[in-house]
Amino acid sequence: MDNNQPIIVKRVKKTVGGHHGGAWKIAFADFATAMMAFFLVLWLMSAATPEQKKVISGYFKDPIGFTESASPYVIDLGGTPTPAPDKTLNPELDSSEAQKDIEISEDQVETMAEQIEHERLELLLQELQNKVEQNPELQRFKDQILFEITQDGLRIQIMDAENRPMFALGSAQLQPYFEDILLAMAETIKAVPNKISISGHTDAKPFAGRGDFGNWELSSNRANAARRALIAGGYPDEQVARVVGYASSALFDRENPLNPVNRRIDIIVLTKRAQREIEGEQDSGQEGQEATPPADAGAGVESPAPTSPDGPMQPRELRQKLNIFEEGVLKFESVEGQ
Repeated sequence: MDNNQPIIVKRVKKTVGGHHGGAWKIAFADFATAMMAFFLVLWLMSAATPEQKKVISGYFKDPIGFTESASPYVIDLGGTPTPAPDKTLNPELDSSEAQKDIEISEDQVETMAEQIEHERLELLLQELQNKVEQNPELQRFKDQILFEITQDGLRIQIMDAENRPMFALGSAQLQPYFEDILLAMAETIKAVPNKISISGHTDAKPFAGRGDFGNWELSSNRANAARRALIAGGYPDEQVARVVGYASSALFDRENPLNPVNRRIDIIVLTKRAQREIEGEQDSGQEGQEATPPADAGAGVESPAPTSPDGPMQPRELRQKLNIFEEGVLKFESVEGQ
């Protein structure tokens, strides 16, 4: 039997809707850019000083005068633009207000330099403390190492312990552990341009030995031995400003003159002011001041003048750079007194 039923095909007509192109996106982007520029102008108007507003207004009133006389930019990071006096058409602009010379006195420069130097020494102190904490060899002797900031600079005191002396008995021969401490610190200390002062100290026990050799000579020789160890560790010899021996004239523990902590080596990273005093240069109207013992040891007591195994240091040219750290450095050139 033949199947003669018709085949019915339904065609559904789809209507296109909901998409009208991307022109609205461009319009919205233009609107957003305009709003951003509008709020930026409002912020600049609220933050600008009256003098800056005058300068900006003068630029739009007379751009030719500004372009030829100073800067081609409305806001120049290198300085405030000023109009040419013979070409400006803006009578309201006072060029004396637009650009003023700021005078800084010599004392202000010196104060700023000392503040920067103090911050640098604080960073150096933190760096040395981190080195002691992170180095297993140095961490064993951290109780014998003392760091502090004084008026003369950053002082590093390395002291004897009860059963752990820095030198062989009655001599300037370094013990291996003390030599390791100096070698480890030399790399960090030389990162700053400041010169250093090295001083040796003994306890009050009289030296038993030759009649012409005592604690003064022993302390000087030990300070010089510490200097040689620092030089072996890479520290520049020309950066050593002074090597002295104080014997027992500046005791760390006055109540117990025989305390092992009185036998110590002091390394002071000098400030520029302390360096000038050592080198005999004029500072604050005083010349040739004698070196004084540390402030926390022997304060208020007149001590004999320290001896130096290498003789007096000759005056050297002071470095101008005040900051040396590789990251985040702030360079400042100090102005020396005329």
